[in-house]
Amino acid sequence: MKFIELTLKNHIILHGFDDQNKEITEAVEVEEASKKIIAVDRILSISEKFILIKYGYDRIIYWEYTENYKSVKRMLM
Repeated sequence: MKFIELTLKNHIILHGFDDQNKEITEAVEVEEASKKIIAVDRILSISEKFILIKYGYDRIIYWEYTENYKSVKRMLM
């Protein structure tokens, strides 16, 4: 299994969907970013601001990362 290290900060947890198919989210803001080791096979997508990571079967988290998009893309190639 391949891993990458990223510096992550604020995040939005997607807990699921309500009866109207609207996302149930929880925004988490932290004072300081922290380094995390992430299993590449848990990554669902990456944008210039967020990395979307799967946790278990029913939860995903949109993490803000501090590295630049191109360097993260290089790590994954």
